[in-house]
Amino acid sequence: MNRAANRAINRPPLPPELIERENAARLAALQDEYESLARALDRRGRSIDAVKDKVKAFAVAVPTWGLGVGGTRFAKFPIPGEPITIHEKLEDAAVVNQLCRMTPTASPHFPWDKVEDPAALKEEAAELGLGFDAVNSNTFQDQPGQARSYKFGSLTHTDKAVRDQAIAHNIDCIDLGVALGSKAITVWIGDGANFPGQQNQTKAFDRYLDSMSQIYAALPGDWRMFMEHKLYEPAFYTTVISDWGTNLIAAQQLGEKARCLVDLGHHAPNVNIEQIVARLARFGKLGGFHFNDSKYGDDDLDTGSINPHQLFLIFNELVEAEARAKNGANGGFDPAYMIDQSHNVTDPIESLLLSAAAIAGSYARALLVDREALDAHQSDNDVVLAFSDLRRAYETDVAPILAMARYELGGAIDPIDAYRTSEWRPRKAQERGRASMSAGIV
Repeated sequence: MNRAANRAINRPPLPPELIERENAARLAALQDEYESLARALDRRGRSIDAVKDKVKAFAVAVPTWGLGVGGTRFAKFPIPGEPITIHEKLEDAAVVNQLCRMTPTASPHFPWDKVEDPAALKEEAAELGLGFDAVNSNTFQDQPGQARSYKFGSLTHTDKAVRDQAIAHNIDCIDLGVALGSKAITVWIGDGANFPGQQNQTKAFDRYLDSMSQIYAALPGDWRMFMEHKLYEPAFYTTVISDWGTNLIAAQQLGEKARCLVDLGHHAPNVNIEQIVARLARFGKLGGFHFNDSKYGDDDLDTGSINPHQLFLIFNELVEAEARAKNGANGGFDPAYMIDQSHNVTDPIESLLLSAAAIAGSYARALLVDREALDAHQSDNDVVLAFSDLRRAYETDVAPILAMARYELGGAIDPIDAYRTSEWRPRKAQERGRASMSAGIV
């Protein structure tokens, strides 16, 4: 699932000997916990090493914008030493990956991360052991010097000149992505209406399809287009791509390379996201995820911090879909995974480390589900035992599996403790000095 080569870190941001020293103090305890869990899983007919190997092959991207401190529409409270430039963001992303070894790619956002020499940026990232995941376009903000405003829409604007500007920006993002070695573009638009009657909803959707078809035509042959839906915000009466059904219709209309991207915070409260995942996977249109968590809306809280059971149920469907794909059903299955969070009150590196572990942990628990037993209990309509099959896997403490996977890949057994011991943030506060005072989420 989203497997990525374990890139060599030629220029490690943290001293490798620090991680080795921290690991040496914890290895004996980890081995004891791992062996104990192995015996327990063996009694259940599950191989701990098989699960560990899959976890070692798992990867999730970090967002460049998530490496800085986030905020709300009311305020942002910066911390000393947070990254501002794309070069500093890559440096912090490399710290996350060096410690957890599960985040070997970064997802850039343009024009925020645009540079004059993307080939040089690709080499810089490679030295840090990083590659580039999907590129992200931005037509939800007006940029300095921009000829036409997106106040009333971008790809769906009534003025063709505005639509053409938004289309050109997305194609420029694709060109930048090719130079960076990316293989996908994520398109999310905030287009919609705040008042009844403001917008002809059918015509707006038609304009979206027309604009996206032009972007789709610019995709290289081995690229994918991830289309992201969101229920509301910044539009509060109607959003053009508001739900997974609308997104699926658009993806099917555009073609094979168009896929639906699921952001966990982009749905109404209590929506059954795992069912959405199952439906999109069944019809070969699940492109990937933006992982986060929420209590009320698009809160962009740390993944697994509010509803870890939902995250497990989502991965239960993903493991099921992966198994079907191996048996020749639904074509290939290769969803892209990325964390998409706003870190308002925490150090972003620590939040990303915790989130990567939560995501990998949910994957590991889903791998522990006895699929044969679950299928039999579902076929027999045995509700209690079918539910118990899932609950047993969910309640398993997989921390030793994650820690052993990190250790064998050269990461830290305890990433948070190793990070704090390194004093990375205080040192960067001395080097970078300033703190961003911008308002808002990014």
